[in-house]
Amino acid sequence: MSEQTYTFTSESVSEGHPDKVCDYIADSILDACLEQDPNSHVACEVLCKDNHVVLAGEITTNATFDYEQVARRAIREIGYTDPAEKFNADSVKVQMLISKQSGEINAGVVKATDDQKEQGAGDQGIMFGYACKDTPELMPAPLYYSHLILRLISEARHAGKEAVLGPDSKSQVTVRYENGKPAGVTQIVVSHQHLVESMTSNQVRELVEPYVRKALPGSWITKDTAWHVNPTGKFFIGGPDGDTGLTGRKIIVDTYGGAAPHGGGAFSGKDPTKVDRSAAYAARYLAKNVVAAGLADSCVIQLAYAIGVSKPLSIYVDLGDNPNAVDVAKLEQVLGELVDLSPRGIRRHLDLNKPIYARTAAYGHFGRAPDAEGGFSWERTDLVDQLKSAMR
Repeated sequence: MSEQTYTFTSESVSEGHPDKVCDYIADSILDACLEQDPNSHVACEVLCKDNHVVLAGEITTNATFDYEQVARRAIREIGYTDPAEKFNADSVKVQMLISKQSGEINAGVVKATDDQKEQGAGDQGIMFGYACKDTPELMPAPLYYSHLILRLISEARHAGKEAVLGPDSKSQVTVRYENGKPAGVTQIVVSHQHLVESMTSNQVRELVEPYVRKALPGSWITKDTAWHVNPTGKFFIGGPDGDTGLTGRKIIVDTYGGAAPHGGGAFSGKDPTKVDRSAAYAARYLAKNVVAAGLADSCVIQLAYAIGVSKPLSIYVDLGDNPNAVDVAKLEQVLGELVDLSPRGIRRHLDLNKPIYARTAAYGHFGRAPDAEGGFSWERTDLVDQLKSAMR
């Protein structure tokens, strides 16, 4: 951003949003494959509408499990269990359209195809990573707080505290920046499904407002902050009953809320040999470490790949205004030396061949704490000391 005083808006959607239902099913299938066979190659797409779930794609794995039951379990975990609704875990009709991975694509991934005798990327593409000092998690504030609002409500719903709220919801936060730093919220939007049809917008606001206030810094909400809770008045029909869901349709919600570029590739349902996913994780990992090392207040990193070629074609770094006068060309070289950015190198460095992906399907793939099972390993800041030393 060139302006120092401005507003910026990002949105989030919950795990019950129809597109996120599809992402969660796809990543649950991916996890089921990786749990038995860490070398599984998975490209799973899901479509949900009314009482239909379509599983499609290419999967090559030694894992054996009931795909339909994995899909039903995922739907049940989200909370679509009411037998009176068309879309529920027990009565949905599941259609399977899954085949093995193309032999030509497989050759690019599995066989050594370049001078370094490394596995090549499964496709061409560009991936971006981003970090900034808006929040302690080094995420853009509008997206981070949009996610947090819905996560807090979801946790309460799953704990049985808000039984009249359904699984489907959306949020949107407009943050006011002063001197380039987040300083307050001018607009708050929450649209939340309710299971009692007669509920009004004011009644829904009474339920969700405490979670919004808990999520946002205390001084950010003022008398001038505008609230829009269920602005259409009613949100009774939700999820795939109300709208068609599809994997990979919320790529901006999944990443940086529009605060940084996006290469265009979706994540969910793709195993880590797919650079759409793994290289985007690696780019975030590098960008976060650059900012955590104090080299910049914000960092954009682009990685580019070609099918069958292991090493990235380019590493691009943008440090914004770069007040620390960091040698960007040197930083690009150092990053490529610190981490092997071949598809295999990324998987090894971040330990990605694990069933850790269903947890990423909602509330963002970035800005989450690394966990004991290896999830969100790309959020570690373990390169800080090496970066500081190399850039002296």
